[in-house]
Amino acid sequence: MNRPNPHSPHRRGFRRRFRQVPATRGQLALLALRWMLRMAPLVTALAIPFEDIFAGQNASEDAASSAVFASGFTSNPLTTDVSASELEQRWNFHAQNTNIVQADPAFPAKYSGPGSLNSKGEVQETVTLDLFAGMRLWRGAEVHIDGLMWQGFGLTQTHGIEAFPNGDAFKAGTEIPNYMVARLFIRQTIGLGGEQEDVPDDQLTLAGKQDISRLTFTLGRFTPTDIADHNTYAQDQHTQFMNWAMMANLAWDYGQDTVGFTTGLAVELNQPKWALRYGVFQMPSEKNGFTGDDQFIKWPASGEYGPFFRSWAMMTEFERRYSVNDHPGAIRFLAWLNEADMASYEAATAILKADGPGADISAARAYRFKYGFGLNWEQEVAKNAGLFSRLGWNDGHNESWTFSDANWSASLGVSVNGEAWRRPGDGFGLAGIVSGASLDNQKFLEAGGVDLTDGDGALSYCPEKVVEVYYNLQIWKTMHATLDYQFVTDPAFNRDRGPVSIFGARLHWQF
Repeated sequence: MNRPNPHSPHRRGFRRRFRQVPATRGQLALLALRWMLRMAPLVTALAIPFEDIFAGQNASEDAASSAVFASGFTSNPLTTDVSASELEQRWNFHAQNTNIVQADPAFPAKYSGPGSLNSKGEVQETVTLDLFAGMRLWRGAEVHIDGLMWQGFGLTQTHGIEAFPNGDAFKAGTEIPNYMVARLFIRQTIGLGGEQEDVPDDQLTLAGKQDISRLTFTLGRFTPTDIADHNTYAQDQHTQFMNWAMMANLAWDYGQDTVGFTTGLAVELNQPKWALRYGVFQMPSEKNGFTGDDQFIKWPASGEYGPFFRSWAMMTEFERRYSVNDHPGAIRFLAWLNEADMASYEAATAILKADGPGADISAARAYRFKYGFGLNWEQEVAKNAGLFSRLGWNDGHNESWTFSDANWSASLGVSVNGEAWRRPGDGFGLAGIVSGASLDNQKFLEAGGVDLTDGDGALSYCPEKVVEVYYNLQIWKTMHATLDYQFVTDPAFNRDRGPVSIFGARLHWQF
C-alpha cells in the first residue's frame, strides 16, 4: 500500500528507469499463463518441505520429539501427550512470497499530467518475500521480527488511481531487490482472568492460550493496520482482494514510511464483546519518505527523523462484536489525528495559480494537523459467506502525507469461501469502492497540483469508482493462484480519463 512521491529527491531516478510496456488482453493472458507455469515448480519445491518441517504441532505421538523441535513447542516432560491444547509454543518461523502481475490496455484520456496513469497501457509486476520469526520471552511476552524483500513497480509507478489496484505496489518501487526489517516489536499481554481462548501459530503470533479479558502492549516497529481496521473478509492483499481500499480505510492517512511501516506504541483492552485500542506512531520527516529508523534497518539505507513532538500520528478504535442468529459480526469506529509538515491545499493552490502548474509549493508547508474518522463493518450471512463495508472521511484541508489522496471513501463487498462448492481452500470476492476529494483538494488539482497518487494537470471532477472481482484457487496446501479483474471509472477523480480495465494474476505461497 505504498505510493511514489514525485517531489521526493529519492524518487527522481525511478521515473527515468521506468519502462512502459503496451498491453492487450491477449498479451496479458499469455504473460500470466507463462509466468505461473514458470513459477509453479519452484514454489511447489519450496513449499512442500517447509510445510513438513514447520507444521509439526499437529504431529502424532510417534513424532512428538520432532514436532517439539520444528514448531518450538514445550510440554510437560512427564507426559507424551503433545496435543495443541497442552503445548506452549516457544518460538516459530514462517515465510510468504507473493508475485503479482497486472496490466491495463490503452484507454481514452483527453489529457495527461505528471501524476496520471499511462493511457497507452502497460504491464507491471511486483514481488515480495517475508521471513517471520517469533520467540516467547517471559510470561505473556513475545518478540517478533519480519524481514522484507521487495522488487518491482505498480502501474505507472503507483500513480493515477486513488484506490490503487495492487496492495504490494510499494511507493518505493525498484528494479533491483530492496531489503528492510519491516517489523521488530515486543508484545506484552496481561491476562485479567476469566475464560480463555486459543491463539494460533501464525506469522505474528505464537500458539497457546490467553485470557479473553486482557490488556496488550505492543512496542517497536510495525504498521498501524496490525492493530486497527481489521476485517475478516477484506484485509490481506496476498490472499484476498488486491485493492488498497480493501486492505485499509482509504481516507486514513496513517503513520507509515513509504513501504508501510514505522515505529510506534499501541495499547489494547479486550473484553468478551468489545475492544478499545490506541496507538501513536512516528511519521516520516518528508512527504512519502522513509523514517529515521530506515537509515539503520533498510538496504540501501535512506530516511531521516522528523521533530519528535511535531511529526506523529495517533489513532483510537472501538470494536463491538455481536451475533445475529448465531452468525458473528463486528463494527469498528476509528478516529485519528496526525501532525506533519503538510502543505495547505488553499495556500498551494494560490501558488500554482500565480506561478503555474509545476511551481514549487514548499512555501505552503507548515506543521499542521489532519484528522478523520472511519467505520468498519463485517457480518457473516451464511456459513461460508460474509458481507463487509468501510466508510472513511478526513477534513481535506491539507495534502496527503503517507497514504492516498482520497478525502472520503465508501466500500461494500461480499466474500464467499469455496467450501460451498467443496473446495474449502478456494475463495471468491466481489466489491465496489467509491472515493472523492474535498473542495480544497479539487481546486488544488484543477490548478495543476500533483499529490501522492494523482495530478492530471487539470480536473473535471467526479468521484472515482472501482469494482474488483477475484477468484483464489488453492493449487497446493501452501500455494494459491488468483485471477483478478478491476474496472475503474473516473480514475483520480477525473471524468476526462478512463474507464480503465485492469487484469491481474497472483501467485502466493506461505508456510
